Amino acid sequence: MILTVVRHTSVDVPKGTCYGITDVPVAPDFRNEMEQVRQKLGTEKFDAVFSSPMKRCTKLAAELANNLPVKTDGCLIELNFGDWELTSWDSIFQSAAGRAWFADYANTRCPNGESFAEQIERTRLFLSDFQKEIFAKVLVVTHAGVIRAMMCLLQNKTPEEAFQIPVENGQVFAFNLFNPE
Repeated sequence: MILTVVRHTSVDVPKGTCYGITDVPVAPDFRNEMEQVRQKLGTEKFDAVFSSPMKRCTKLAAELANNLPVKTDGCLIELNFGDWELTSWDSIFQSAAGRAWFADYANTRCPNGESFAEQIERTRLFLSDFQKEIFAKVLVVTHAGVIRAMMCLLQNKTPEEAFQIPVENGQVFAFNLFNPE
């Protein structure tokens, strides 16, 4: 099964803001960015479409679904940054808790949030549901953290390796679920 995974388009929050599980709006240029994603996907046909329940994902998924129903799944939500939601990354990094998290984000939980290891486990739950499905090609619209978790699970990357790979808004990735790379 091929998973075509798309990161949501740009959002309407100040640059440098941590917004993980906060349901922020898409940027004013959404239509243009959505068309760019559509061009990247070309004429690809999908058997199913899954999305994070966040508006920035469901809006894009609905536009790309080609009349397929969009199934939302909470396992596809971005990392829960807890107390840091809607805070500037600069202020997070300057705090003692922020420095501790940046030193070991894979295992350290954000204050009242979660760690990347927990996000990997959520992503594993989402992927395990496909063991009983007969899809050949699936479209998934989600977040950078989930995409990096998929890199760890399906490409055997370490968290450090996954975080070295840029994951831009509207970027498209392909994963082979049953024949990992």
